[in-house]
Amino acid sequence: MPPPAQPPASRAQVIGVVLFYLCAALAMVMANKWVLNETKTPLFFLMTQMFIAVILFLTADTLRMLPEKLSLEMRVCRGLVPMVGLSVLGLSLSNYTLKYVDASVYQVARGLVLPFTVGVSGVVLHTRPSLRILFACAIVTMGFFCGVFLDRIPMSLIGVGFGVASSTITATHSVVIKQSLEIVNKSTILLSWYTNLLSVFVLMPIVFLVEGTEVMKLLLDVDSLTREPGAISPLRTFVVGSLITGVVGFMMSLASLLSIKVTSPITHMVSSAVRGVAASLLGMWLFADIISAGRAASIAIILGGSVYYTWVKHLEQEAAKDYDRLPMADVERGQGKQPE
Repeated sequence: MPPPAQPPASRAQVIGVVLFYLCAALAMVMANKWVLNETKTPLFFLMTQMFIAVILFLTADTLRMLPEKLSLEMRVCRGLVPMVGLSVLGLSLSNYTLKYVDASVYQVARGLVLPFTVGVSGVVLHTRPSLRILFACAIVTMGFFCGVFLDRIPMSLIGVGFGVASSTITATHSVVIKQSLEIVNKSTILLSWYTNLLSVFVLMPIVFLVEGTEVMKLLLDVDSLTREPGAISPLRTFVVGSLITGVVGFMMSLASLLSIKVTSPITHMVSSAVRGVAASLLGMWLFADIISAGRAASIAIILGGSVYYTWVKHLEQEAAKDYDRLPMADVERGQGKQPE
């Protein structure tokens, strides 16, 4: 006998989850930009965020606040090596992107995530995107080039380079993560736990080699001798920003199951569009970013293409479900056309 169907999420649940993710994602980007403007240690900042998340995971596990018990198995660690490596590389490149570009156009610099994801999925998973999916990717790509090359305010080419590299890694990571979920029995909590823990150990030697000198200057607060009276020290900025992003990142990990349960892809993409607009406005307010007509048009095109992609993907998935529910006799008679 099949299990009883779960009642649909209430409107209050959906609104609560969407608002939480909206506020949390905005807090992450703005706090990251605040810290990266004041320090020269983006990799050490990333490692500190993950270390805080690990401590919070252990605390929550001790207090039995998690839906499942944390574990540490070498078999799982070995299986997650490719995903952890891609995660560390992708997040590191994202931090460098945010360091060199304005917070308001961060999503433009990383605007090729969607086209790259479709491309990587086609190569690795042998999927064939429909013409409408390719059209959505073309819209997003056009928005990226408009923002980078056609705007009167030049964007840092270094930041754009990091953004393109980050988009490539993020696209590859999104494909690998599906395989990694199988290793942890499809548990997003365990996957987040292992990712944060292993990433700390991966980053330790890299931080020592790449940013060792800058980390020592930061921890010893060397800049205090030349800092203006009343100015916030880079060390204090680093500590406060790390605590904010570490705690918010951990809370987002815990809320991931609820988000998957109560929100649809359309809801998620609409909230992402709202987040993109809000990030631009906050960037103008907090960091005095300039939003020209070209930048605004680029953001709008990228968001529009992303929303269109999500809508098309939703329709194709629903069509595939309807096809699977057709009686075999109808399929054999050709009464059900299989979606592309």
